[in-house]
Amino acid sequence: MHNAVLKAIASLCQEGKTPTVALTKARLSEPVAMPHIIAGITAYKNNPSCIHEIQTHAPSEQTSEYESQLDRIEGKLDLLLSILQKN
Repeated sequence: MHNAVLKAIASLCQEGKTPTVALTKARLSEPVAMPHIIAGITAYKNNPSCIHEIQTHAPSEQTSEYESQLDRIEGKLDLLLSILQKN
């Protein structure tokens, strides 16, 4: 499930509101495809406690994703700098 969808659903639940597609989409901090929003709401409706379980694991996955993305960017930057230094 998309992390932004989880945050939006959790935010709605904390306010005592029932998550719907429209409310969840309005709370998103970034653009998310509609199937991800629907999947998140469906998962929440089938098992409301899943949101708390997934939220505890999501930050570590997101951090490793950012780190790998940063590693790729650094590699490309190193390559570009070496090309510029040769010229």
